[in-house]
Amino acid sequence: MTDDEFDLLDELYFLQSYAYLQDSLGWEDDRLLQNLEVMLRKGWIKCYAGPEEELFADPPIQREGRELYYLATKKGLLQHNMK
Repeated sequence: MTDDEFDLLDELYFLQSYAYLQDSLGWEDDRLLQNLEVMLRKGWIKCYAGPEEELFADPPIQREGRELYYLATKKGLLQHNMK
């Protein structure tokens, strides 16, 4: 797990919007979107279209990621707690 992945998972114990993550972490779009995409592929996060609308198909993060919400999965939380 990279330091970026750790820091991002630290923010995702609760459902968070992209705007919140960007504001909280202070990262540029490319850095945040890239980390979100990698973590989605690893199964460490889930994506939501809204606060109560989980997406079950993986969305194109680079194109739609700024409009989504994110939450760590159990697998992601376990990885986070093992570091």
